[in-house]
Amino acid sequence: MIFIENRLLYGMKGPQPPADYILPIGTSAVVHPGTNVTVVSVSRMVHEAVAAAERLAGEGISVEVIDLRTVAPLDMAPILDSVDKTSRLLIAHEAVVPFGIGAEIAATVAREGFWNLDAPIQRLGAAATPPPYAPELERAWLPDRDDIAEAIRRLAAL
Repeated sequence: MIFIENRLLYGMKGPQPPADYILPIGTSAVVHPGTNVTVVSVSRMVHEAVAAAERLAGEGISVEVIDLRTVAPLDMAPILDSVDKTSRLLIAHEAVVPFGIGAEIAATVAREGFWNLDAPIQRLGAAATPPPYAPELERAWLPDRDDIAEAIRRLAAL
């Protein structure tokens, strides 16, 4: 088993789970319920997606955010259930858009949930270029809550 930590999460603070807390492998979770658009994400991008969802609630857009938590095995059931409810899907991750986990999720939803979609599946990720080393350039290269919010607005308008 391989665990990958996102170094950009190291400085984040939040509630600490109890000592006996166990995160189930292969189980995704709805971390922000909503009814208009489903956003699927993993790692640091979950926090960005929740921040975007909270901002858009003030604009009348209800966003459901799903935290994949693990990508192998990939728990598709909550994603398909959410798309059944919202009819719109945005996959937001820090990887480049082509050939990543977002493509696998999009392919699975297109195959198993196509008739529940009212708009094309959208993917948001880093540009297909080598990752920059300088922190300022890396921030510009990676999607953030503003990028996610704008993608959700466009998707909700379809």
